[in-house]
Amino acid sequence: MSRQGTRLDTKNVNSELFTLTYGALVSQLMKDYTNVEDVNKQLERMGYNIGIRLIEDFLARTGSGRCYDFRDTADKIQMGFRIFLGVTPTITNWSSAGDEFSLQFESNPLTEFIELPDHCLNLKYANVLTGVLRGACEMVQMEVTSWFAQDQLKGDTVTELRVKFVKRLEDAIPAGPYTPSSRAVSEQLTNSVCVLEIASSS
Repeated sequence: MSRQGTRLDTKNVNSELFTLTYGALVSQLMKDYTNVEDVNKQLERMGYNIGIRLIEDFLARTGSGRCYDFRDTADKIQMGFRIFLGVTPTITNWSSAGDEFSLQFESNPLTEFIELPDHCLNLKYANVLTGVLRGACEMVQMEVTSWFAQDQLKGDTVTELRVKFVKRLEDAIPAGPYTPSSRAVSEQLTNSVCVLEIASSS
């Protein structure tokens, strides 16, 4: 087998491993919490913990400085998805004020092999991504909020992640809900993301 073929196989294996690891996490949360909304909140919090860790690696790898404006932020977020998840979402649907945009995904690596049962239709399966954006942006003194406007798991043709600028923040250490249990899980997922990124760049 050629070296290139081996690299592609390794990338696919690591991508599938990350997807399955995330799936196991969501499954465990569904067992731990009877309320789906509580699961959604936990996924966002875990994503936040991942985001505040990944941003340093992103800045080191890309040499990026502070964003000039929110469009520059959108470009860097797009780059982050390409580096760490191997997908490049389309930036679209800017608001007239320039403070809100959408990231559209033709496919979402987190939701491969997944079908939501009827009793989980309110589950925001990939809600970890909204937390990642919040945590990463907070570390560079920017408060954002994000949500899924469309979701292929719920019958939409694309997955659309809406991102809105809230305000600039003063320099401060974020005080997020960083519990020991969420720390262990976020570290596991962060390591899985980094393994996938290394395979993608090989």
